[in-house]
Amino acid sequence: MVLASISLRAQTPGTLNLQTSVMADSPSFRRHPLAASVDLVRWLSSSAASPSERLLAAAIYDPSSGPAASSIHLLPLSDPTSPYASLPLPSRATALRCSPAALAAATSSGSLHLLPPSLDSDAAVAVPGGAGFHVGPVRGLDFGGEEWVTAGEDGRVHAVGGGGDGRLVARRVWDGKGMVGYEAARWASPAEFATGGAGCGVQWWDRRKGDAVVAQCNGIWGRGIVTGMVHSIDINPSRKHICVVGGSSGTIFAWDLRWPQQPIPLSGVGFNGTTEPVCESEVWEVLFDTYTQSSDIISSASSKILPVMMCSEDGILAVVEQDERPLELLAEACAINSFDIDPQNPSDVVCALEWESIGVLTRGRDTMAEE
Repeated sequence: MVLASISLRAQTPGTLNLQTSVMADSPSFRRHPLAASVDLVRWLSSSAASPSERLLAAAIYDPSSGPAASSIHLLPLSDPTSPYASLPLPSRATALRCSPAALAAATSSGSLHLLPPSLDSDAAVAVPGGAGFHVGPVRGLDFGGEEWVTAGEDGRVHAVGGGGDGRLVARRVWDGKGMVGYEAARWASPAEFATGGAGCGVQWWDRRKGDAVVAQCNGIWGRGIVTGMVHSIDINPSRKHICVVGGSSGTIFAWDLRWPQQPIPLSGVGFNGTTEPVCESEVWEVLFDTYTQSSDIISSASSKILPVMMCSEDGILAVVEQDERPLELLAEACAINSFDIDPQNPSDVVCALEWESIGVLTRGRDTMAEE
């Protein structure tokens, strides 16, 4: 992910036909300027947060700070500009995830850090980058109940768990030896996870069947003429065999393991009019959106894909749904590097804006209006 560049949203008349919500100047959206770049942001697990304060975790990069240029900040929602605590990292954060008991950060130098919710440095543990773990940026990171999975640009995939003595132990699941580069990883169950990146599309792993890929999808880019890159994966919270993928050229598609060779396009350029592109740039993150009401009743027998939220390099935060027009929530003049939906209050969304600020969007049904 190129986080240092600045991009402006193209304003070509008639390019998009979107439903829109109240925009950035509305009381439903608040910007909190910071003095450094915000690369990644996550809601902290409620079990770890203060009873009286909702907390955020943010990966901050400030090259003027010298050795402490990269750090993780613990921020109160009431005032994200005043951190409760911070912890330095050896290099720029490339992935950030929360579990009920820990906050995990991966870095551009290939290391993994597990931090307590309080960011107490004495309780932090790490796996250093290098030949025994990852060489270069770790882009994919997720917690599967017992272990963390990491996937890197070096083509390596690891399962990381406790060694019983307070240390972390990394077991190599796969080594692509430079033939592939991973950008995303997501657990579906304690035994299954998905990975994606450049040169590999989306891969599904089932550890009950050994350390090997059991299904693969090459994705949908440019009607199959060119190969795209996967940046983000999310797994349906109630139907573990369905995942959604965000990648290059504004591409978002769903992948159902029951029909592994028939991915379902949700947004993208060059789909013969079957979908309406919400953007034409890189889709940095995608998450299933449990707050947005589907236009169709979702049942266990339904094949319809749940609504999906996305953020992009050209500053779009939107919800896309199968066979529906995209619902644009924000249109910023800079990239939206990262976002997260509060699992306890899914009406609230936090996002990292490239112009050194954190945005908090509070959705309400009375704020939605169709053009």
